Amino acid sequence: MIMIVKYNGGNIASVKNAINRLGYDCLVSDSISELETAEKIIFPGVGEAKSAMEYLKNRELDLFIKKYKKPFLGICLGMQLMCESSEEGDVACLAIFKTKVKRFPLQLIVPHMGWNTVASKNAVLFQNMEENNDLYYVHSYYADVCEDTSATSIYETLTFSAALQKDNFYATQFHPEKSATIGNQILKNFLEL
Repeated sequence: MIMIVKYNGGNIASVKNAINRLGYDCLVSDSISELETAEKIIFPGVGEAKSAMEYLKNRELDLFIKKYKKPFLGICLGMQLMCESSEEGDVACLAIFKTKVKRFPLQLIVPHMGWNTVASKNAVLFQNMEENNDLYYVHSYYADVCEDTSATSIYETLTFSAALQKDNFYATQFHPEKSATIGNQILKNFLEL
């Protein structure tokens, strides 16, 4: 069973619908006992980092996620919460990926919203597709490029992590569920791991 982590981040319904369109069943839960039975977990989100981390900690989901050994995919805020810390609320996060989340510089319009090119490094999530693709973003914070970066995008002159990967953990800053055919392929690649 595919499970989607329920927390006080939005966008869960559109991720669930995308998974269903690909022919998979999924459940939404914040129960550790239910999440432990999952073959794969998706951690989506649109929201604010500090309150999201508080929700995870109050339910001990932060500890569960860090110990999870099967394929795990963070999307947008989900990806940011998997980093070391976020300037959004100045909060410590899950520290799965060794990078920090920062607010885009003042000279850039936020949110960074719309389609932008993603340059992948032959990573697992980007199999069966061309090397550079346009994917859909909505975010005001970004993760620095680091050793776990598996794809990048450029906003004006700033290069940031479009995707991260470490062990069984995968993450995208863009929204694959809102990125048409290419986004569906990325989700399919994850679901077929």
